[in-house]
Amino acid sequence: MPDLFHEQPGLRNIMPDMGIDAGDLRILKALQADARLTVQELADSVAMSTSAAWRRVKRLEQAAIIKGYNATLDRRALGLGVLAFIRVTIDSHSRDEARRFEEQVLELDAVIACWSIAGEADFLLQVVASDLDSYADFAMNVVRRLPGIKEMHTMFALKEVKPLSGLPLQLSGSSAT
Repeated sequence: MPDLFHEQPGLRNIMPDMGIDAGDLRILKALQADARLTVQELADSVAMSTSAAWRRVKRLEQAAIIKGYNATLDRRALGLGVLAFIRVTIDSHSRDEARRFEEQVLELDAVIACWSIAGEADFLLQVVASDLDSYADFAMNVVRRLPGIKEMHTMFALKEVKPLSGLPLQLSGSSAT
């Protein structure tokens, strides 16, 4: 596994100057790996006092750099064997049309992520379903009926090569740990 505190190709200057130092990065890396760490365990793992680690975590939370704490679930173990991506093009590119679409998507539990994108489509939806029949029903009877849909194209994930496991972390312009 690459050292996330050393410069990697394509990651130069990814962290803006936000007053984040190497100690903050060690905390963020540790919490991305295991958000259930106690403050004492976190402090031990990043070589800080408990009070210093706690103050830094609180500051990172208040700055909304840490936005929450989650459990990583295995979708297959939960019976969600299909992972699909749907590129959606909407009829009109008005702000109201896009907002209506976004509001509807927020209500759909099967849509686990959605991005407004540039290029051939307007939105990219990440969708889970138990099987292909369930996906087909959802796509045809729910997604296709969303407001303003002009086109939709589905891509199925055949294999999860690198699931999201955290963001790359390093200091801007630095290769020091």
